[in-house]
Amino acid sequence: MIVDSFLDTNVLVYAVTADPDEAHKREAALTLIEREEFALSAQILQEFYVTVTRKLEKPLSSLQAMEWIEQWEAFPCVGIDAALVKVAAELSERYRISYWDGAVIAAAELAGAGIVYSEDLNDGQRYGQVVISNPFSGRGLIQDRG
Repeated sequence: MIVDSFLDTNVLVYAVTADPDEAHKREAALTLIEREEFALSAQILQEFYVTVTRKLEKPLSSLQAMEWIEQWEAFPCVGIDAALVKVAAELSERYRISYWDGAVIAAAELAGAGIVYSEDLNDGQRYGQVVISNPFSGRGLIQDRG
């Protein structure tokens, strides 16, 4: 599997937010989802489900969250296995980031993504084969590939 980009959990969460204060982030997230050839991972989908059903001010129902997840099944999804866990742990140590961020980078590399869209990692930072791009930073990092 080779894709242009990999989406972190926060992109998916902003895509479904009803918070009017986050409307600009929702638009940016929906634009990415519409325009990018992206991959996800099982970790991202797990984090999405937990966040939108338990941590939002206005949480989604389990059914609503599952409907979103079903839509994203059309995109490549990197599974979690022992090899990915080991690579994630190695990246975590090498770059002094959390294991969970290491797992995002490991999954993105496995998917062949050159960009990870995330607001949680350092915008512009290169980690191995991927560069981080914060689509909510206002720097216009949503690239036109067409």
